Amino acid sequence: MFEKINDYALRCMKFEAQDLEYFDSLLQHKSVAKKTFLLLEGEICQFEAFILKGCIRTYYIDSAGAEVTLQFAIEDWWVSDITSFQNQTPSHMYIETLEECELLLLSPENKEKLLARVPGFERMFRLMVQRNLAQTQERLFRTISSTAVEKYLDFLNRYPAIPQRVAQHYIASYLGFSPEFLSKVRKKLSAK
Repeated sequence: MFEKINDYALRCMKFEAQDLEYFDSLLQHKSVAKKTFLLLEGEICQFEAFILKGCIRTYYIDSAGAEVTLQFAIEDWWVSDITSFQNQTPSHMYIETLEECELLLLSPENKEKLLARVPGFERMFRLMVQRNLAQTQERLFRTISSTAVEKYLDFLNRYPAIPQRVAQHYIASYLGFSPEFLSKVRKKLSAK
């Protein structure tokens, strides 16, 4: 059960076997049904979750009542509300499973224990945050500077496994489109 997460950790840094065993001992395994909310707006996020199996969507509801997808997360990815988790403040987001999921959860308390005992994990989590920030900045740049067709093609290129696993209206929400507009973009591409 811990092989995937240990492989992930070892890609970030070299760890001794006993360090990985301690890490594994702090993780809680959880099986979650499809369409389950892991986090609701207003709750305080008590987990960072590594996805062993499944697909998860993070979103918020805008002032007009529309769902705005922020992220999709699949196997070997992490999902959380970093701000709520770190600061222990109410979340502005929803985290929902789109498929049956197998997760490994790390609580704030266990993360602090891990970092105190095995400081090398600080590097792993720093690298995760840096990659996430870089992807967020790239997404912001693409949102501002790309055409609708370019945004959609970039999404397909970056995340080829996701379109087969999530509803088109979620992809439209992620791209900042209405479902109808995404249909027009797809039709335009298929005509070429």
